[in-house]
Amino acid sequence: MENISTKQLHQLYLKHPIISKDSRTIPEGCIYFALKGEHFDGNRFAKEALEKGAAFAVVDDRTLNPHPSFLLVEDSLKCLQALGNYHRSQFNIPVIGITGSNGKTSTKELIYSVLSKKYKTLATSGNYNNHIGVPLTLLEIKESHEMAIIEMGASAQGEIKFLCEIANPNYGLITNIGKAHLEGFGGIEGVKKGKSELYRHIEKHGGKIFINKDDEVLVELAGSAKQLEYGSREGTFCKGEMISSQPTVKGNWWCNQQVGSIDSQLYGAYNFNNIMAAVAVGNYFDVEAKLIDQGVNTYVSDMNRSQIVKRENYTVYLDAYNANPTSMKVALDNFIASDYAHKYVILGDMFEIGESSTKEHKKIIEQVLESKEITEAIFVGKEFNRASKSHSKAQFFLELEEAKKWFSRQACNNAGILIKGSRGMQLEKLLN
Repeated sequence: MENISTKQLHQLYLKHPIISKDSRTIPEGCIYFALKGEHFDGNRFAKEALEKGAAFAVVDDRTLNPHPSFLLVEDSLKCLQALGNYHRSQFNIPVIGITGSNGKTSTKELIYSVLSKKYKTLATSGNYNNHIGVPLTLLEIKESHEMAIIEMGASAQGEIKFLCEIANPNYGLITNIGKAHLEGFGGIEGVKKGKSELYRHIEKHGGKIFINKDDEVLVELAGSAKQLEYGSREGTFCKGEMISSQPTVKGNWWCNQQVGSIDSQLYGAYNFNNIMAAVAVGNYFDVEAKLIDQGVNTYVSDMNRSQIVKRENYTVYLDAYNANPTSMKVALDNFIASDYAHKYVILGDMFEIGESSTKEHKKIIEQVLESKEITEAIFVGKEFNRASKSHSKAQFFLELEEAKKWFSRQACNNAGILIKGSRGMQLEKLLN
């Protein structure tokens, strides 16, 4: 079929509600979308997808031999995005858009853990937070869903605006603004402009934002959007107080007539803001205090993100999901404040920082070496090696395998070990 409309395609989707973009794994009766990338063209595998059991294949290559189950469109990706947007428009439910430089996945998971105590809730799975992942997530919304939480990632200005146009969130939350993807955004001011595109969308469409009142940058960017505030200050919609962040975050919260207690499984003072975001969202949507506390306190991080890994002689704080100068600094601050007899840090390169990369890696090295608390420091990757500084307690390895050999020889008795780096460094392999 040629020139199929989004509405027509949606009718087919309702009969075949599984989407696949990978011809290697084709669920029976799915609709296969032939997407293109730098090194692949899904059109080449469209016939194979049908042979493996796909009901239809959405293709955009006019040179393909015709097939009765080919749906020929101008652009397969744009077609997927339009389908995701159309499907989302069929539901009058709260859709919460989440973005930020750090902590957006943890915050999404915490909010999901809280809301799903009362509502049938859909949330972005894994890191499906880009121009392909967002429409695929929207297409997961079912008649039974009462809430949807859509994570939005970006590495350049305009991307959050575009994702908002697809997902059309009526609630928004920015975790923070930090030094992430500086290269693509064009510096910290570009990050502010890019991330606040979520606020502008919510403002324009009359929705509401959940905002951390303790974060002056977010307060400045909020503009005239309707706000639901959380934080440690009096007068906020949801007020919280952190009692301790060692070894895990503990505290109390007050919201409307409800009072709750935080006894989380998460380490790091920075996770208190993520927890308070979940508390505020839960309260706004009338989740009972005891269920909010259950949602927060039973949540255990995975995917190498704020994970605590206990071994016989030592405890690892594994945060190898991602890293940028802001998240690296706060992770170090928190770890330095911990009370282990010996403290080791193993840090991997931070990616996508652009021209300031060497300078930012040097700052992290200096923060580590200036700390009397840290017993030994290991830096892994080209960027840390480029910024390296000779010091008795620092070692620099170009390759992960070298660091792994070093780590396997250490006793690390009574030690705490912080492992943090960008996703591409795969530092979690140190523990294999």
